Amino acid sequence: MKQSILIIIVLLLFSGKTFSQIFVHDPVITQQNDNYYLFCTGLGITIWSSPDMKNWTKEGRVFQETPQWVSETLDDFAGHMWAPDIIYNNGQYYLYYSVSAFGKNTSCIGVATNSTLNPQDADYEWIDHGIVVQSVPGRDDWNAIDPAIAFDDDGQPWMSFGSFWGGLKLVKLNDDLKSIAEPQEWHTIAKRERSFDIDETDAGDGALEAPFIFKKNGYYYLFVSFDYCCRGAESTYKIMVGRAKNIKGPYFDKEGKPMLAGGGSLVLKGNENWHAIGHNAAYTFNGKDYLVCHGYDAHDNARQKLIIREIKWNDDHWPVVDITK
Repeated sequence: MKQSILIIIVLLLFSGKTFSQIFVHDPVITQQNDNYYLFCTGLGITIWSSPDMKNWTKEGRVFQETPQWVSETLDDFAGHMWAPDIIYNNGQYYLYYSVSAFGKNTSCIGVATNSTLNPQDADYEWIDHGIVVQSVPGRDDWNAIDPAIAFDDDGQPWMSFGSFWGGLKLVKLNDDLKSIAEPQEWHTIAKRERSFDIDETDAGDGALEAPFIFKKNGYYYLFVSFDYCCRGAESTYKIMVGRAKNIKGPYFDKEGKPMLAGGGSLVLKGNENWHAIGHNAAYTFNGKDYLVCHGYDAHDNARQKLIIREIKWNDDHWPVVDITK
């Protein structure tokens, strides 16, 4: 009860206020009309809105109450939903989210839909559709978190996801974007070396997660995060990239090393201003490409903050992002 009262007080305090700096983990953004909407890890998935991607207003959360299936599937679930993705298709917004036991692959990816993102719209209502993908300890060597949706050149939808264990996965979805297509088609798209003597129920030391596929220049670019998040000043997150001509891969870095063999070219890492930077998404808004991620501020007690930077492309069509500005 005390926790619920505290949550309500916090929401009331922050409701309607605009902030130029916001504290987020795992941000994703989409645009509806003249507004941008950001979704990130938090109780029930936190929502922010902005007219310019600079000044943000908190809009509450997607889920006011935890879906029943989550409570039935995960013991002692505390309400925090992780690493969402947001897309628009078929006249609907699809919000993918992760629920998990931290450090275990007792995990699920769910999906909810809404016809609008404007909370003032009479049609505004999030409808949950339950599990899309589930991982089970001892059965699966992958972790069902960090979803991101991409479409291939034929319009076929795919979901990339994963964290640690045996690497990052790609699975074909049905056109309804709510379920895995049959016959099932799965691919491993990136992984790092994992010590063989670690128990299969342990996340292991092959530290990569948060895949995001972005089509540009005739390539599918696979952005991933290497190393460790969520450790404040001790975080070591960094953003890596590879590319492929086929969404299924294989993906290679600038040196030609396969991402299936630990390859990946550096996009961003920590510096004098940021302890670590990671969990990115990539978008094209109004003719410009943007990288969206979070970083741990070295000048503000390692608090996790939103970072948005324009993506430039070098002569070899590799992404270049300047974090010094």
